[in-house]
Amino acid sequence: MTENDAGARRDAEGWRPPRWTRSQAARIERTPETVAPVIEPPAEDPAADLHIWDTWLLRDRHGEIAEVDGWRVLFSLTAPEELLPGKRHDVAEIRFFYSRNGTEWHGGEPVFDADALGQRQWAGSALYDDGDLYLYYTAAGDESAEELNYNQRIAVGHGGRFAADDDGVRSEGPWTHEVLLEPDGEWYESEDQSRGMIYTFRDPWFFEDPNTGETTLLFEANTPVPTDSGRCGGDEAQQEFNGSVGVAASRSGDPLDWELEPPLLDGVCVNQELERPHVVARDDRYYLFFSSHMHTFAPGLRGFDGLYGFVADSLRGEYEPLNGSGLVVANPAGVPFQAYSWMAFPYRDEVLVQSFYNYREFAGESLDGIADLSEAEQRRRFGGTLSPTLRLDVGDDRTRIHGTLAHWHIPTAREELPATDGYRPPDDVDPDEGYVDRPDTRMDRHRTGRYPRNGY
Repeated sequence: MTENDAGARRDAEGWRPPRWTRSQAARIERTPETVAPVIEPPAEDPAADLHIWDTWLLRDRHGEIAEVDGWRVLFSLTAPEELLPGKRHDVAEIRFFYSRNGTEWHGGEPVFDADALGQRQWAGSALYDDGDLYLYYTAAGDESAEELNYNQRIAVGHGGRFAADDDGVRSEGPWTHEVLLEPDGEWYESEDQSRGMIYTFRDPWFFEDPNTGETTLLFEANTPVPTDSGRCGGDEAQQEFNGSVGVAASRSGDPLDWELEPPLLDGVCVNQELERPHVVARDDRYYLFFSSHMHTFAPGLRGFDGLYGFVADSLRGEYEPLNGSGLVVANPAGVPFQAYSWMAFPYRDEVLVQSFYNYREFAGESLDGIADLSEAEQRRRFGGTLSPTLRLDVGDDRTRIHGTLAHWHIPTAREELPATDGYRPPDDVDPDEGYVDRPDTRMDRHRTGRYPRNGY
C-alpha cells in the first residue's frame, strides 16, 4: 500500500488505526528470549550527583547517531541526587552528556536557560540538522499556575547551538521555545476529557521515513472513548485504559511545522500508557517500540514493566505484535522494577536497547511499596543512572536478547562488539510472579497530583 493509499484510508469515515488487542496482550509472558539479566550497580557513575532517568541520543534526520566535532551527545531527565527519587518528576530538568568513545561520558550541565516552557520538562528527542539543533520535549505543567499541575504540551527549543572543542561540548543560547502540538480532543484526548488513571500527551520523537522521506513526530497519547462508544464491549473500566501512539506530519519537512494525524497504534481496552514511542526501520520493515508498566494494563490482563514492540511493512501499516504478544524486554520476576524507559536504536546487524536503572532489591506487588521504605532505603535502592545496554536480535516478527554491554556503553560505529555465544538469560522467567490485578487500588495521578507506582 502506498502512502497516498494510506492517507486516503485515514481520511475515510470510520477508519481506525491498527489495534493492540486484548487477545494479543493476553499472550504476554516472560520467556528466555525476553527476560533481561539482573543488573548490578556500576563500578563508577559519571553523574553520581544526579538522579538520571529517561534518556535519548542526538540524532540526524536519517536516524543515525550524530556527532558534534567528534563528540556524541545524549540527553537525560535529571534531578538532584539528594531529592527523594519519587519526587524527581516534579523538578525534572534536561541535561546533556558527551563522549568521544561511547563509554566515557562527561558533562551534566542543563541544556536550556530559565526560559524553557512548563513547570518542568519531560522526555523528548533531539535533531541535529546541518548544525541546527532542535530539542523536542514535553512541557509539563502550566508555567503560569502557582500550584504543580499535569497539563502536557509538545514543545521545542531551537536557535541555540552546541559549541565543541578538544575539552568538550557547551550549550549556547539564546534558545527560542514554542509549543508545537496540543491535543485536539478528537484523535487525542485532552486533559479535561480524561477519566482514566493517567493522562498523557508527551514524549515527542522525530522520525524521517528512509523510504518515503516523510517527516513525522511520534508521541504518547490517549484516545477519547465516550462511555456509549461500545468500545471494550461497553466495559467502562476497560475503556479507561486508552493509550495510543500519536503522530504528526510535517508536509514540508520543516522541523517546526507539524499537523496532527490519526494514531499509528491504538491500545484502547489494553493499556493506558504507551510511553516514549519510537521506530527502528530495517530490512524494509518498521519496528515500533514503546515502554509500559505492569499497573497500566487494563483489568483482566497481565503485563510487566517492559519494552513492547510491533512490526509493519510501512510506517502506517497494519502493525502486528512482536513475539505474538508485543513483549520484547521484561525485567526478571525477582526484580520486576529494575529498569525502565527503554530506547531501541540500530547498530550494524543488531538493535541496541538503552534504559535507566530503576529500583533494585525490590520485588513488591507494585512500586507503591517503595513509599513504605525509609527515605534512606528509597535512595539506596534507586539506581538513578543508565542501565547496561541490551543487545537484541531482530528478525521478521521475532526478537531475542542475546547479550549486554556495560552501563553507559553506547558504541561508536567503528567499534567491534564481542561475540555473545556464551550469553544465557536468567533462570527466573516465571510469568506469574510479580503480577497483581487490583484496579480498585489504582490512583488517578493527574487529578490527585500523586505519582502512584511509576512515580517512584
